Amino acid sequence: MDRDLQLLKRRFLEHLEIEKNCSRLTIRNYEHYLDVFIKYLIDNGKQIPTVDDLNAETVRKFRLYLSRQPGTRGEMKLVTQGYYIISIRSFLKWLTKNDMKVLQPEKLDVPKIRDHNLKFLSEQEVERLLCQPLNSGKSGFRDRAILELLFSTGLRVSELVSLNREQINLNTREFGVIGKGGRSRIVFISHQAASWVDKYLKSRMDKLKPLFIRILRPNEIVLDEEKARLTVRSVQRLVKKYVRSANLPVAATPHTIRHSMATDLLLNGADIRSVQEILGHKNIATTQIYTHVTNARLREIHEKFHSGNK
Repeated sequence: MDRDLQLLKRRFLEHLEIEKNCSRLTIRNYEHYLDVFIKYLIDNGKQIPTVDDLNAETVRKFRLYLSRQPGTRGEMKLVTQGYYIISIRSFLKWLTKNDMKVLQPEKLDVPKIRDHNLKFLSEQEVERLLCQPLNSGKSGFRDRAILELLFSTGLRVSELVSLNREQINLNTREFGVIGKGGRSRIVFISHQAASWVDKYLKSRMDKLKPLFIRILRPNEIVLDEEKARLTVRSVQRLVKKYVRSANLPVAATPHTIRHSMATDLLLNGADIRSVQEILGHKNIATTQIYTHVTNARLREIHEKFHSGNK
């Protein structure tokens, strides 16, 4: 196999697309992080970087270089530095799998991030947010349906905008979705969310395939259905607008609503394994960010039932 890092990087990205079935966004991110690393090698005298340049000392110096790079607010965040290391480590794993003698991926540690408070909305705050869109008109029905569906299903915003009408069964109130890493799962719609989605669909006069679309102009003819589909950015702006109008203390995003849904389930007695399945987390460790909820419930149980507290 050729030892040119540029050529190997291209083959690695093709592997992510074909064999790993990664999303375009994931592949684009990996390409960006590896391009920065390769450019660093070139800027430091490696005209044609090869696998031999991918050694422990070079990676150490690259990490030092990253730590001194400017970020949006001061120095580059540790979490961003971690994305570079994760990309290099994945690249090394692929090279090892293809019998290339390279630095062992396990020797690269991702920077440890200090725990931060998980953003989520209380039941009352969720209710205030859901009630912000007008209960009439195409935009009012659509926006309420979006907020209700986000909270009901815990969908990622990318999963939400990719939905088509034919996927949604309002009678059974469940549907399948392909999530991160190409993993499929079933999500469930509450009675309330199903009602708003139904109102929204009945308010539409078009036959376009996407579930959520921009507001069409009168007599507008849409030649490309995908150009009518709402984008991730559109939904993020929509949520931000209603968070402001609800005067919430948390700068909530679509992902905050996902956190709030998981928190709601746990507070009402769901076990963490079930929440893992509903959210589509590959590892239980990801779901364990919600232990602040389960710990609080365990404390209540201990206070209520332990004989030493009577």
